[in-house]
Amino acid sequence: MKKYIFLILSCICLISAKQKTKPTLYIIGDSTVKNGSGKGSDGQWGWGSLVYEHFDTTKIHIENHAIGGRSSRTFLTEGRWEKILKNLKKGDYVMMQFGHNDGGAINDTTRARGSIKGTGEETQEIDNMLTKKHEIVHSYGWYMRKYITETNEKGATAIVFSPVPRNVWKEGKIPRDGYTKWALESAQTAGAFFVDLNELVATKYELSNEAKLKADFFPTDHTHTNHAGAKLNAATVIEGVKTLKDCKINKFVLTERQIRKRNKKVE
Repeated sequence: MKKYIFLILSCICLISAKQKTKPTLYIIGDSTVKNGSGKGSDGQWGWGSLVYEHFDTTKIHIENHAIGGRSSRTFLTEGRWEKILKNLKKGDYVMMQFGHNDGGAINDTTRARGSIKGTGEETQEIDNMLTKKHEIVHSYGWYMRKYITETNEKGATAIVFSPVPRNVWKEGKIPRDGYTKWALESAQTAGAFFVDLNELVATKYELSNEAKLKADFFPTDHTHTNHAGAKLNAATVIEGVKTLKDCKINKFVLTERQIRKRNKKVE
């Protein structure tokens, strides 16, 4: 009897140890990554809410902490990054995509979420009219480097994405987002993997046209996708990740065959 009890306790300990070492993928960003509650209640979806479909979630835990309206600056100043950092551990991953809201006003009474354009070390000291707090505002690149550096210091892996494109066209093409260059520079300087999501998705969008994209993916506005649009963007995120040869997160990515097999079981 004692032998069986010992075996049961050993199994419990092994299962518990396995659960504790299970890595976590943290996702941070704006509404194009997670819209509202992340469950499509308003018909709008971010790619972070659907990217889990491409991972073996029995081996990696996924937490989407992205939130609408945030910039690289306000995700930090609101204390959201600090909460993640407390739990971030060696072997974890952080996917980050900011830029859509960084071009806004640096100081006003409604949002005050803008960051200084570029990747430099310049600052702007303000008395924030919205938060009523004194604040030193940095560049987009400064905030991105902070996320990357602190991720690396924890022994985790940072993956930077350029912003997904909007359904905005000029002369038959989708203009590439200016934050792509700064996202790349930040990744290269601080030591992170980089995926040019803006280019990858824009190339797919350009196989269509503005009117069809609006009907298929952007029924509400030119920035926020529906479920179908978020699904395409999530699949493109994975396509980009798969090109990162030395990124160990790929061992958790499911093949198309595995996804089909899992979906059949669900049905």
